[in-house]
Amino acid sequence: MTTPKLFSPLRVGAMEVANRVVMAPLTRNRARAEDDAPVALHAEYYAQRAGAGLIITEATQIVPEGKGYAWTPGIYSDAQIAGWKEVTRAVHDKGGKIVLQLWHVGRVSHVSLQPDGKAPVAPSAITAETQTFDGTQFVAASAPKALETDEIADLVAAYATATRNAMEAGFDGVEVHGANGYLIDQFLRDGSNHRDDAYGGSVENRTRFLKEIMDAVTGVIGADRVGVRLSPYSNANDVRDSDTFGLFSHVVDLLDGYGLAYLHLVEGQTGGPRETPEGDEIARLRKRFRGVYMGNNGYDRQMAIDAVESGDVDLVAFGKLYISNPDLAERLKQDAPLNEPNTATFYGGGAEGYTDYPTLDQPRAVA
Repeated sequence: MTTPKLFSPLRVGAMEVANRVVMAPLTRNRARAEDDAPVALHAEYYAQRAGAGLIITEATQIVPEGKGYAWTPGIYSDAQIAGWKEVTRAVHDKGGKIVLQLWHVGRVSHVSLQPDGKAPVAPSAITAETQTFDGTQFVAASAPKALETDEIADLVAAYATATRNAMEAGFDGVEVHGANGYLIDQFLRDGSNHRDDAYGGSVENRTRFLKEIMDAVTGVIGADRVGVRLSPYSNANDVRDSDTFGLFSHVVDLLDGYGLAYLHLVEGQTGGPRETPEGDEIARLRKRFRGVYMGNNGYDRQMAIDAVESGDVDLVAFGKLYISNPDLAERLKQDAPLNEPNTATFYGGGAEGYTDYPTLDQPRAVA
């Protein structure tokens, strides 16, 4: 029997990956509380999952102001860089590839998580109808402050610095997080961007922030080590647009011109239904991108195999399945049973529900 293409190697920009099974970015809220640095537990966790063709790290804030949830890691301090070095070393020692997801939450934050208790920042002073986690409980997002033009330039520079830091930490590349209602997505959508300057109004203006970030990040490491994640039809964290397909057609066309390592789309609602309003918009967007395409959202084994065989996708990102199955790529290849996840340990805590899930050659039960 021929091995499905899902389990075959692929060139992804500057990276050669062993298979097309990707570990999606998964926020797990286990960074060190005092400095948002990764710890030894992170190195163990990611190394366990090095059998993925590519690992995308949990979302990682590029500046202190980019934080929206308790105990999420950063990539702006020496301690954070040192912590991530241990992660990349552990993954590479197992033969894996790993990229860092660059994150700024924008208005999806709370004053208790911001430096000096300041208001979160956003393209416009419009509060998101969503919640975040402050370390004790889920709380409503705080009212944001609209960014000044010079502050936008500072953030673009911060993306470049974060990219340099990621490379110092030993990553194979970076993924720019433009999805799920966070800062870049807030700029893109006319529901959250009411600016009247060069960053608001027309589609060209609303995509300017993303373009400047892409110019900065690719200018540091080259486009072939950069991926981008988008969620065109997701309303996560209260984002909407009056012409979603028109907007994201422009965005995908823009990104196609860079020669990126890959484009990563959440197909449908984040963690929800895959359907889009007119039925085939994701396929239409995917056809506008000539590079490596990564599909994400609700894939099971057969869906993933079929999608890669047909050429609809080149890579498939799996999220929750990677929480409870560190050797997911091998389990999928063998069509082996999957571990059930412990949802109570998804966010925060220690090793329980994080590094204690059994692999096929370690048949022990999770406590």
